Amino acid sequence: MVRFIIVSISSGILFGILDGLFNANPLAQKLYVVYKPIAKSSVNIPAGIAIDLAYGFIMAAVFLMIYQSLPGEYGIIKGIIFALIVWFFRVVMSAASTWMMFNVPLPTILYTIITGLVEMLILGILYGLTLKPIT
Repeated sequence: MVRFIIVSISSGILFGILDGLFNANPLAQKLYVVYKPIAKSSVNIPAGIAIDLAYGFIMAAVFLMIYQSLPGEYGIIKGIIFALIVWFFRVVMSAASTWMMFNVPLPTILYTIITGLVEMLILGILYGLTLKPIT
């Protein structure tokens, strides 16, 4: 249980750091200018931290719940497969919907898809290397 809490908090912090790196860098700022008319002028940092921590706990818990049904003999493989599943449902589907509904340039959509994949793989590998269900 202690390991679960530590990994969940760590992954929540990692979520926040990666989001900051991927969304605040000069390339991202250039690509995301399309959202400027509807973007907030400031970020609610405490709410963002709380959300990222909640994501960390939820994703770690889901990983443990489906661990046995994930393909692969080793935890790292299970973590990568989990990351790809989450990436598809969290990132790819959202990016496809954005592309269909809004006038967002394709490079912006592709950047979101690629950075989302990197983020999910990092988190999935973390879970795969550190978490196993208690049997």
